[in-house]
Amino acid sequence: MPTGFTGRDIISIKELNKKEILLVLNQAEKLKRAPEPELLKGCVMGSCFFEPSTRTRLSFETAMQRLGGSVIGFADPGVSSATKGETLYDSIRIIGQYADVITMRHPLDGAARRAAEATEKPIINGGDGANQHPTQTLLDLFTIRECQKRLTNLSIAMVGDLKYGRTVHSLAQALIHFQPTFYFVAPDFLQMPDHLLEQLREAGIKYSLKKTIEEVVNKVDILYLTRIQKERFSDISEYEKAKNLYVLDVPLLAKAKPNLRVLHPLPRVNELSPAVDSTPYAYYFEQAANGLYVRQALLGLVLGKL
Repeated sequence: MPTGFTGRDIISIKELNKKEILLVLNQAEKLKRAPEPELLKGCVMGSCFFEPSTRTRLSFETAMQRLGGSVIGFADPGVSSATKGETLYDSIRIIGQYADVITMRHPLDGAARRAAEATEKPIINGGDGANQHPTQTLLDLFTIRECQKRLTNLSIAMVGDLKYGRTVHSLAQALIHFQPTFYFVAPDFLQMPDHLLEQLREAGIKYSLKKTIEEVVNKVDILYLTRIQKERFSDISEYEKAKNLYVLDVPLLAKAKPNLRVLHPLPRVNELSPAVDSTPYAYYFEQAANGLYVRQALLGLVLGKL
């Protein structure tokens, strides 16, 4: 049955309305409960990763294969014609002639939009620079709903690199549909960008800026940690100032609400102690696993099979 997703690019979470977001989450939930190993039989996905990735690339490729489809592509731009000077536009125009859908990650903001201009095949953005990461946002929403049994009226803390973190940018925008209360925990030089705070104000969403995890841990349902992304800093001294500012360990969780769940888009460096893994609050490995079902849902929807 047509859903409005067939042939559609998934570039930015802002382009999905609340009804569409919930459709993706509901389809992902169905696929988690009841696998469909023949759904995309005969379909080909182009997996084009111009930037390193573990979870996003492997979950997309596993999603396609477990739905019966096949995968072509690369995980290292060094093996593509980009090393010969080929433009992104030309690369995607060619790959679009081989594949039915293209998933991609690229280090430059706006690269996914440029790729979408090059082909009529649907492009699914697996992250473009510090800009957008819509599939991570959808799996985050799926995970929040799964562990809290709802999406509406939750208290959510986002901690760490809120300036460069595409995951928190996209997630904050998506959660506007669900009336959250936000706590943004970061030093001033890594706080949430002003244009995103303005969007929250315009939507009537409550938020406050905080400096420490201790200030919020007893108030929130979701504690969303991010690593300080060394690769996004042009000034290494800024990175050195920030890299150890926030470290979540077990003692910090002493005053947490029983329903608190800790999420993290991974990879972690030193901001999340491995000791937290064995607490009832840890939910980040389940979060990563949920990427498979959300990406299956998106592939099935854009290829017109769901």
